[in-house]
Amino acid sequence: MVEQEQFQFKVRALRVLENEHRYLKYLMNEWFQLVLKFENDDVKSRLEGLMVIKDLREKLTAFEKPLKRHQAKEEQYFFPMLGAYIGLEQGPILSIEEEHQEIDAYIQHFFHHSMHDMNEMSLDSMNEMVKDVMEAYEVLMVHMVKEESVLFTMADKVLKEVDEEVLLEQVNTLITE
Repeated sequence: MVEQEQFQFKVRALRVLENEHRYLKYLMNEWFQLVLKFENDDVKSRLEGLMVIKDLREKLTAFEKPLKRHQAKEEQYFFPMLGAYIGLEQGPILSIEEEHQEIDAYIQHFFHHSMHDMNEMSLDSMNEMVKDVMEAYEVLMVHMVKEESVLFTMADKVLKEVDEEVLLEQVNTLITE
């Protein structure tokens, strides 16, 4: 029998965002397995490296769309609503928003370096390039834990019922195509 994970939060809008985190982690695990091939020195040839990079680009491209949609929901709806209670100018919301930019920068840096003619790229260069994706993964994992343990927990305690209903209406959309 498969045990289902329970949601942590009573506010239904937070459950939507929490569920999106679960989906994003599932997708992350798919591309992270490719990163681990480089990390664990399992890639033994340039040709194998090129094939792994190709797969990694495809999985990251598929991951990037739902990630951006999820982040847009947070930035357009959740952060401003929570910010009305705790402030936006400093504190946890500001640092979380900065992490969104940091995650995007790591992924875009990898895409930039992996879109050029890689036929001349050495295995060592590929290893270096994949480190950006490893950094994105690490920042993302810590980022989601912070959102859930800090921001979602705060929102679960402070949001008024009317705000909960408005937020649910705003975030209750698909991040997949």
